[in-house]
Amino acid sequence: MNHEQIKESLLQRQAELKQRQERTHRHIYERDEPVSANFNEQVKETENDQLVMALEADAIVELRQIARAIERIEQGDYEVCASCGKSIGAQRLQAIPYTDCCIRCAK
Repeated sequence: MNHEQIKESLLQRQAELKQRQERTHRHIYERDEPVSANFNEQVKETENDQLVMALEADAIVELRQIARAIERIEQGDYEVCASCGKSIGAQRLQAIPYTDCCIRCAK
């Protein structure tokens, strides 16, 4: 398994997520336009805001997981399950490169 290639892929995903997080944060907290006077529009805006907040929260979680994965690569224990200490498995790491546990421990 090429750890440098995986690290580069994780860094690219990290950059994408940071950009998304910045956009969603601006959308939620730095609005230029006032809230609509129309109640139906307010409901739609609130629903939109809730969706955008969920996207931002998901990005934050994934950013933390990616940071931990990069740290594990640098420490040399990237392929070791954090729960049981066994090998995570190449296929699992290819599917979820930021995972820190094997398939058994993930259940």
